[in-house]
Amino acid sequence: MSKSLIPVILAGGKGERFWPLSRRDRPKQFLCLDGSGKSLLQSTADRLLDIAGGWANLWVVTAGDLAPGVREQLPELPPENLLVEPLGRDTAPAITWTTLEISQRYGESAMVGFFPADHWIGHQAAYQQTLEAALTMAEAQQAIATLGITPSYPSTGYGYIEQGDSLGQYGDLTAYKVTRFTEKPDSATAAEFIATGKFSWNSGMFIFPAGVVLAELAIHAPEILTPLQTQGISCYPHLPKKSIDYALMEKTNLAYVFPADFGWDDLGDWNALARLLQGEQANLDLAQHIALDTTGGIFYTSNQQEVIATIGLEDIVVVRDGNVTLIVKKDRTQEIKQLLEKVRQHPAADDLL
Repeated sequence: MSKSLIPVILAGGKGERFWPLSRRDRPKQFLCLDGSGKSLLQSTADRLLDIAGGWANLWVVTAGDLAPGVREQLPELPPENLLVEPLGRDTAPAITWTTLEISQRYGESAMVGFFPADHWIGHQAAYQQTLEAALTMAEAQQAIATLGITPSYPSTGYGYIEQGDSLGQYGDLTAYKVTRFTEKPDSATAAEFIATGKFSWNSGMFIFPAGVVLAELAIHAPEILTPLQTQGISCYPHLPKKSIDYALMEKTNLAYVFPADFGWDDLGDWNALARLLQGEQANLDLAQHIALDTTGGIFYTSNQQEVIATIGLEDIVVVRDGNVTLIVKKDRTQEIKQLLEKVRQHPAADDLL
């Protein structure tokens, strides 16, 4: 690549839809969910190391209570490359603070990329090619490149990016002007999006020159940028809780999207494991499961000595971890976050979360 990239892993998420396996001290990014033997965080770091040119240029931003886990899982990460937020304020403050820190160390011409810690990537070579194309475009155009995912079905679980005019070819990929970012649609709207051929899933991955985004934040999100510039992270409790999409990407005129296909899943809930691992099996059994006329289920136990026995179930998720058993219909796993609101009111909440 003509210019090196400074990748930043966003590792402050809770992964609540993987409860009860994902807990406060063991969020989704610390788990091995794809059968690789590595946690999602470790896999993300591994695939970004070549692009970063080694550990010296790889950064991680995370929450205070998760920092020890990050250090344990990534022992080679330089301590000065781990930024610890005093509290979570969504992705806009995290990206703004990190970009400020990187610009101070490397200069505003530094090329920065942000990558969630808990996604699955199936095809490393295609992923690398997409990153190289996005980096080349973002540097040449002094713009923001976002990685779109070519939809394979009308998902209601992802935001979408609408592409406008073509900017041109970068390698084998085409960059398009972003027309708009949309929130998660209903099923009918998602089908309409895909039928146009002009929408990508929003992967939440971005590449840009540091100075370009800081200038855009000064215009579109001064309520986040200015306090961080003048007060540092002591201002965090007073920052608005905003995603980078809402604070910047929906407003900037400098966003371009690369629709790409490198085998991607955001591993948003338990159903993602079936997409990745089930194949032609009647059920996804990550447990000792004895079944009679049970199909389409996902069964998981942390203790492999435990046995799950079922009769006549369809499309059910059963997860057994420690002191909690979760049973939920596959089409309602998105509601696990709502269930956790009730769990927090339970007298034994501290032992359940």
